[in-house]
Amino acid sequence: MAGSGQRRRPVVALYERIADAVHDGTYPPGSTLPSEPKLAAELGVSRPALREALLLLQEDGLLTVRRGVGRTVNARPPRRGFEQVQPLEGLIGAGEPLRVRALLRTVEEPTDFTTQHLHAPARAELRFWESVLTGEGVAAALSHEWAAADEVLDTVHPAFARALRAVDGEPGAAAVSMLAVLIDASRETALSAHSGITATLLGRRRGEQLGRPGDTPAVLVTQVVRVGETPVLAAKHMLPTGAPALPVLHSH
Repeated sequence: MAGSGQRRRPVVALYERIADAVHDGTYPPGSTLPSEPKLAAELGVSRPALREALLLLQEDGLLTVRRGVGRTVNARPPRRGFEQVQPLEGLIGAGEPLRVRALLRTVEEPTDFTTQHLHAPARAELRFWESVLTGEGVAAALSHEWAAADEVLDTVHPAFARALRAVDGEPGAAAVSMLAVLIDASRETALSAHSGITATLLGRRRGEQLGRPGDTPAVLVTQVVRVGETPVLAAKHMLPTGAPALPVLHSH
């Protein structure tokens, strides 16, 4: 999963420019793109590079080629997926973002998971957030999120450290995911991340939290977000069978 601060190949960068224009309404659903010569001139790029980017956009479902008309923006272009770092509550489902209900906000010692993914020393103190994401009254996902130790954040991402302390002091602000806090604090900080997806079962405790039997099949998404080479957040997201769809778009 690539963050906005990474350098991208020219065709991929061009793909993103056009995709951004589709999603921000510059080219609204149902509209027809300018001809290749005109669009290449507007974007200041070569026609071969533009043609390749347009082909990728067509493959990914943003554009359709109509004979005698040209390239049109699909009426329901796919939502942005894991090619950008985004909060899970804004990714899954097809309607409004899911609501975050805080179950636990605490500080804990490292587990095997956080030792591995946050490189936390044995006696470090890590913020841990447990949340249920709900939509239309139905529990759609269970999230476990850990932040790196304060001394690490104060060095590599002080804005995130300050934002977490502010949330600690405002109980009413807890109805938000840790990743959303990180992204909001990173307007001038480039993030990169990696996610893994595996099939599993909910288990008894997670089943109780999501109102499902413990043997319900589920998808486990693990996620690590970094600033440069330093991990600042690690998370596990459990999505049971029947949860809203999670789009995952692959960069070319």
